[in-house]
Amino acid sequence: MTENAQQQPSAPSTELPTQYAPADVEGPLYERWVDKGYFAADAKSDKPAYTIVIPPPNVTGSLHLGHAFQHTLMDALTRRKRMQGYESLWLPGMDHAGIATQNKVEQQLAEEGKSRHDLGREEFVDRVWQWKEEYGGKILGQMRRLGDGVDWDRERFTMDEGLSKAVQTIFKKLYDDELIYRAERIINWCPRCLTAISDIEVEYQEDDGELVSIKYGEGDETLVVATTRAETMLGDTAVAVHPDDERYKHLVGKRIKLPLTNRAIPVVADSHVDPEFGTGAVKVTPAHDPNDFAIGQRHGLESITVMDERAVITAHGPFQGLDRFEARSAIVAALRSQGRIVAEKRPYVHSVGHCSRCKTTIEPRLSMQWWVKVGPLAKAAGDAVRDGRVKIHPEDMSKRYFDWVDNMHDWCISRQLWWGHRIPVWYGPNGEVVCVGPDEEPPGGEGWKQDTDVLDTWFSSGLWPFSTLGWPEQTEDLRKFYPTDVLLTGHDIIFFWVARMMMFGLYAMDGEVPFRTIALTGLVRDERGKKMSKSFGNVVDPLDWMDKYGSDAVRFTLARGANPGTDVPIGEEWVQASRNFANKIWNATRFALMNGATVDGPLPAPEKLSATDRWILSRLNETVAQVDALYEDYQFAKLSDALFHFAWDEVFDWYVELSKTTFQAGGEAAEVSQRVLGEVLDVTLKLLHPIVPFVTDTLWTTLTGGESVVVAEWPQDSGFRDAAAEREIETLQSVITEVRRFRADQGLQPGQRVPARLSLDGTALAPHEAAIRQLLRLQPEGDAFTATATLPVAGAEVALDLSGTIDVAAERKRLAKDLAAAEKEKAQATAKLGNEAFLAKAPDNVVDKIRTRLAKAEEDITRIQSQLDRLPQQ
Repeated sequence: MTENAQQQPSAPSTELPTQYAPADVEGPLYERWVDKGYFAADAKSDKPAYTIVIPPPNVTGSLHLGHAFQHTLMDALTRRKRMQGYESLWLPGMDHAGIATQNKVEQQLAEEGKSRHDLGREEFVDRVWQWKEEYGGKILGQMRRLGDGVDWDRERFTMDEGLSKAVQTIFKKLYDDELIYRAERIINWCPRCLTAISDIEVEYQEDDGELVSIKYGEGDETLVVATTRAETMLGDTAVAVHPDDERYKHLVGKRIKLPLTNRAIPVVADSHVDPEFGTGAVKVTPAHDPNDFAIGQRHGLESITVMDERAVITAHGPFQGLDRFEARSAIVAALRSQGRIVAEKRPYVHSVGHCSRCKTTIEPRLSMQWWVKVGPLAKAAGDAVRDGRVKIHPEDMSKRYFDWVDNMHDWCISRQLWWGHRIPVWYGPNGEVVCVGPDEEPPGGEGWKQDTDVLDTWFSSGLWPFSTLGWPEQTEDLRKFYPTDVLLTGHDIIFFWVARMMMFGLYAMDGEVPFRTIALTGLVRDERGKKMSKSFGNVVDPLDWMDKYGSDAVRFTLARGANPGTDVPIGEEWVQASRNFANKIWNATRFALMNGATVDGPLPAPEKLSATDRWILSRLNETVAQVDALYEDYQFAKLSDALFHFAWDEVFDWYVELSKTTFQAGGEAAEVSQRVLGEVLDVTLKLLHPIVPFVTDTLWTTLTGGESVVVAEWPQDSGFRDAAAEREIETLQSVITEVRRFRADQGLQPGQRVPARLSLDGTALAPHEAAIRQLLRLQPEGDAFTATATLPVAGAEVALDLSGTIDVAAERKRLAKDLAAAEKEKAQATAKLGNEAFLAKAPDNVVDKIRTRLAKAEEDITRIQSQLDRLPQQ
């Protein structure tokens, strides 16, 4: 009674090993999937396309929990769409990771006593390619371990020939459209990596520094400025004050002496200055601060660079040759000796930018660089979301996206590296500048040189959704699979990558969006919600968990925590629980096969089904509908939870158990239930497959004899519902649950049999007496039966004879002791809560705890008194 089409099956097997061993199954099964071509997409297919391009991991990287988390969700989406009949493409690849990869090879050279300059540029780049072939791409093998259903034949690399052509093509197009330009601006400079980095690659953290207040000028013409970077004063070319600040109006336009130098600098009025902050006067160093650079541009100030690329002081004088931090201390000491220090504060905690790769403190630096004029590109990226062509999920994340694209600064795209896409611009001997496209010859002749910089890695990654499909060529892949359907990525990367792809996709593809939906996830954290970090000692290698518990267990744990846009805490205990779930699926299917479960033939008509059969088929259809709706809303945690509870609670714990008496009795009813159980397992395994692919494929092929659940058809809700059957089974469940609770309260062992009389006549429970007796371990009443406890439940009555099964006197004594303890706890809590003096002084959390203790004591008293009342009278 689900729309569950079947492949042409071979003969199903009834044999399964007694235990599920993931290590024996996963590797060979994955290779079978790949060999069969299940993940290969056909651009010539008539099926509707469904496309996801994988966020390309760094070639230097290995699989971490964040990768495993997002890959699990992307794999679930594409596996489900494939089963639904879509031509499903999940395209893999890697990013060349300019700075990280160059650093790896430079470290290797350092061990040999060499530097890249010893090799020269061409030989160094060859060496990087050798490193990539030998060591790069480790993560691709780990993706196979996880079960990623990617089309390996379409694997791409941001430095491969096709993607390099795409990079050169779009650079030339942007250059010709005057959206790329070269200019001297303040950039974020890493003195360790020796390259510019973008704003979004700077990580800010609270550092202990110093705040030094310095007196500039002489006599009546003095100002006090405060700085955390005293070394930059060597490059000061002005002091700025607010135009309306009465304290300094007499100094505006005058020149004052800059300490430690022989220079005099002007006092300028600029509205950027906050007169309420500090002294209301700020030093202006245009070559070493972005805000100061802007002030310098407005007032025509000179820009003096006082540090080299390694942040060593170059200004002539006693500080020349010192590192910036050494110079800071030396300059403050020199100023102190001259009586120029007005105040010093240490430690002064303030936000300091660090290189996201090497953690070196960033140095703002004036430098000639290449820039993308982002204004029109960013506007188009914002409009595409505003007008609904691209949807951000969850919707409340849209604000973060708009905050970024609506306020984006021009993007510095040049990097002072050797590994990467070299900027395709040539400079001639007479000042000529020529940008060269991919099909053009660079200018020849003496004196022509190519720009030495390479492009920011994010420049090529921004082309990923269309360059990987063949752009700038109009390929079959591009026509079939573009635009892509979903970009699934972490909310932390919305600035790095998402906005770049939106800008470039809309620009290169004539206004066509790169993806229709942006599904943003949270970040994976430890079980206490703490960020995973090597310094915290809480980093987990997902491969360790895969080795120990299986890939399915890791995948299910991650999916079950995946609420949209919300961080995901994860601990090993949760992976163990998911392993137990996989084992439960295995054992239940094994039991079903041993008891004749089958998918052969149509489902019997509803009138031939028992209430139990109708109930589970009704619940099955409801679960199909629920899971489909949750997939469309990217609610992976909720759909995983729904599948867990349906499979474990309703199928395995209830339907399988309720069916045992039917199977034991045999006959036509048993044959009907065997077919229903086969149907339920068939559909349940299909629903679970996108998240836990290995165990489900193994079980599904054994159950059905089909080729593989990977290419099976996704089940559909047939619309069958039976509210009456659901009410009937819910009543049955309530009876069994209540009697089980009573048995536990009386200290009876789960397997201990008890004589019982069931009064079920005239209720819907009458047909279920055999199942009730079996599940509750209730014997027929016999001649000597004496009802010592009677439980009225759901219109029925269950009378139990507990004589001889428990020591009533000892049990009454134990319960009386527990009751006295609960009443004492209640009295103490009541007394405290009735004490006005205590309530006036006690913190709210203490009072709340006492109220909780009171409520718990009252619950215990009610429960224990009920147990005492139910005990046989002596």
